[in-house]
Amino acid sequence: MMSRWRAAGIHLSISLAIGLIVLALLFGLSYPPPYFRAAGADELVILLVGVDLTLGPLLTLIVFKSGKKGLKLDLALIGFAQLAALVYGLSVVLATRPVFLVATVDHFSLVSANDLAADDLEQGKMPQFRTLSWTGPRLVGTARPSDPHERSELLFSGLKGKDIDRLPKYYIDYSNDTAEVLSHAQSLDKLLPNDASAQRLADDWLREHGRDRASVAWLPIRARRHDLTMLVDAKTGIPLGAIAVNPW
Repeated sequence: MMSRWRAAGIHLSISLAIGLIVLALLFGLSYPPPYFRAAGADELVILLVGVDLTLGPLLTLIVFKSGKKGLKLDLALIGFAQLAALVYGLSVVLATRPVFLVATVDHFSLVSANDLAADDLEQGKMPQFRTLSWTGPRLVGTARPSDPHERSELLFSGLKGKDIDRLPKYYIDYSNDTAEVLSHAQSLDKLLPNDASAQRLADDWLREHGRDRASVAWLPIRARRHDLTMLVDAKTGIPLGAIAVNPW
């Protein structure tokens, strides 16, 4: 006869395996580093996995009794409730996945799926600007309108919380925006010069990628929870990678 503790332990092992698979998929596809924490997914996933690891096994511990009439139905209902909680939690996490990394004048913006309205998304000028990525953010540039009336509308839209980074109709291929990026990029010596940890992270990145300081510049990345620093090639403006340094 199986004890309730052993049954709960088996359930916990299964839940843990599922939780690890979910984490691997999120890390490997929708939230490539270092955007997982920047987008605020770490808090959501901790809650999601915490519920997954406690809800089912705890209920199994409570209801399980070997030979009990209706035990299979009880366990099936527990499994269904756990699956429903997992699916709901995943839908919330995936709704905040980063879909665009937008260059906007003097910084980059990490835009999540639920930051973009469907109507705005449809106005993207190219197919890749009208769909939401499942495999990490797409790099895009922006072009501000030349029409004075449209510029005024954009200004007021930004004051209401919907700036150019959330309006795909202004997205352009990043290669057409590198001159603007480089005009605002700064040398690594100006990245929190009095912060030893920030400088150490930058130097570690340089050693790992075989770069010298003169060949790399940086711009801030504005994100939902934690801002980052984007390192770019000082000559071409091509993004090289983001480091977990809040540059403000």
